[in-house]
Amino acid sequence: MIEFNQVEKKYANGTIALQNINLKIEQGEFVAVIGLSGAGKSTLIRCINRMHDITGGRLSVDDVDVAKLRGKQIRRFRRRIGMIFQSFNLVTRTTVIKNVLVSFVPDLSWWRKVTGVFTTEQKLKALEALDKVGILDKAYVRVDQLSGGQQQRVALARTLAQNPDIILADEPIASLDPVTAKMVMDDFKRINKDMSISVIMNIHHVEVALEYADRIIGIRKGEVVFDGESNRVTKQILDEIYGGQVEEMKSSAEESSANVR
Repeated sequence: MIEFNQVEKKYANGTIALQNINLKIEQGEFVAVIGLSGAGKSTLIRCINRMHDITGGRLSVDDVDVAKLRGKQIRRFRRRIGMIFQSFNLVTRTTVIKNVLVSFVPDLSWWRKVTGVFTTEQKLKALEALDKVGILDKAYVRVDQLSGGQQQRVALARTLAQNPDIILADEPIASLDPVTAKMVMDDFKRINKDMSISVIMNIHHVEVALEYADRIIGIRKGEVVFDGESNRVTKQILDEIYGGQVEEMKSSAEESSANVR
């Protein structure tokens, strides 16, 4: 379980990114975090794996106080948490399987790290992860020869290979066209249900969030203004989250989709 108790995040310049955050996220939930740009969505999910340090309150994962972790403890903790970025964070000049095998580097002996030699078991796990996201046939293709959607699936496979309990996704479909975005979201949903992996996703696409997530957390100016099941979200709630800018966002999204098509 992930638990935020009066969590605050204040930057050195005095900017308050998060305040009064009180949340409990159970294992196996699919949560979408929505809100305007700059509302604190990315900061919220990045505090979970200590990419950002909180400056007040308590954040715990399975009763482990995240803020108190140090050095190797942080690295071990992060092994349980996969992170998916909008930019994929892949090495494009090498093969798909080598990108997935990167997830095993922390577990390698020093000589394997130096030589880049992975075990047969690790290679099989990497192939299995690629199979789970439907791109096993691309295992030995260079990443720069793949589409954006396929690259995002490589990033997802790399995360699955480390056998995480939690997947954090920071705008994973922002750079994808609508058709490809749906395929990637289907992958997230299937993995969430079949493997009981918690998915906490920061996402701008309101309709997609409502379709795929079981729970919506709405952030406005660093505070949670809504937390509940997706089917409870109304226009009035969205107006509260987005400050009445929902219709403008929909028009912009529709225009972008039309341009892609």
